Amino acid sequence: MVRVSKSARNVLAAKTVAHLVKTGERCFVPDGGGLYLQVGGAGAASWIFRYTVNGKQRWMGLGPYVDVSLAQARELARECRVLRRAGIDPIAEKQSVRATERRSAAKQRTFKSLANEYIEAREHKWSAKHSAQWAATLETYAYPIIGNVPVGSIGIDQVVEILKPIWHSKEETARRVRGRIEKVLDEAQALELREGENPAALSPRMKKLLQDDLQQKRPVHLAALPYQQINQFVTDLREKTEVARLALEFTILTAARTGEVIAATKSEIAGDIWTIPADRMKSGFSHRVPLSQAALDVLERLPEFEGKWLFPGHKAGSHLSNMAMLTLLKKRMSWPGITVHGFRSTFRDWVADQTTYANVVAEKALAHSVGDKTEAAYRRNDMLQRRRPMMEDWARYVNSKKGSVVSMPGKAASNE
Repeated sequence: MVRVSKSARNVLAAKTVAHLVKTGERCFVPDGGGLYLQVGGAGAASWIFRYTVNGKQRWMGLGPYVDVSLAQARELARECRVLRRAGIDPIAEKQSVRATERRSAAKQRTFKSLANEYIEAREHKWSAKHSAQWAATLETYAYPIIGNVPVGSIGIDQVVEILKPIWHSKEETARRVRGRIEKVLDEAQALELREGENPAALSPRMKKLLQDDLQQKRPVHLAALPYQQINQFVTDLREKTEVARLALEFTILTAARTGEVIAATKSEIAGDIWTIPADRMKSGFSHRVPLSQAALDVLERLPEFEGKWLFPGHKAGSHLSNMAMLTLLKKRMSWPGITVHGFRSTFRDWVADQTTYANVVAEKALAHSVGDKTEAAYRRNDMLQRRRPMMEDWARYVNSKKGSVVSMPGKAASNE
């Protein structure tokens, strides 16, 4: 190995370097200032910067000759000498810069890409339904706003933008969406893709941002049909032929929720009692529904279906879609602006305006919890027998011709 003085610089000439590389003779030739040309065979040559740290010699590659010219190698060596004078190890500095670049690049990973990875990593532990719900809620609510945003850049304002439209109208959905965003961003923090507090955490600031002007939850009134029009609506409904039509009529007559009806099974019907299991009830408790003769007639009109569902869907083995009745309302009926859930309000308004059935009886029919202390005694049973005449009266009203007067046994219920 040729040696040069420590003060020597730019010893090699470009032609000399080209010749050494061309001949391919193995050599290690200094250019001065710690820069060396290393030739390991024909065409195989690279630049090396050699220096000492704490008495130990270190060799740092500056790149192959085919990519780095002599002039470029000298500039790289000069930069290394500047670092050494500052007490910095060039190799350690290079590794630090690369690590920073990798972290910076990683932080550009979008929320959607990380969320997909999060779901995929846990699918083997989750049910197919749970995985699908995760993907669907994020696709519907989160991705349109933060799907393509780097996880390191997501802030609380964006999370609030996602949640605010559904915070009061779809409480359970909003709760799940917020929790799922929080989990994905927790994962991002664990992977060092973001720093600081999780913007999806239910912090006091988030609660404040999600409050409305009155600092309280506004009641949400879903579009309901006036009860005076229910007979004409059902008359029009019976002109349809699809299974969704029968499901909707059954929903109206029982004042039940969509999810309770579409997933109803034949085994849940025993005589004139429909028992809805707890896992399908919003309250988390099973609920018995006394079926009026009109509701039983709807079940009699159902075609013979194989399988367990009362209202089967198009796919074999599936129940009716949760959008089937709403689609019927929006696309096949000439009654714009009303919702399936709104028929529960129609029933409740009818009870209040046209009967004297006790408030608690109507609330029990809707499977609402009874919170008034004066009605605490009623909580011990579901008041099934008291609800029977009310549901028969409701069915009679639903089937009464427009303008007719229906006798209301419920008027006698005020003294019960």
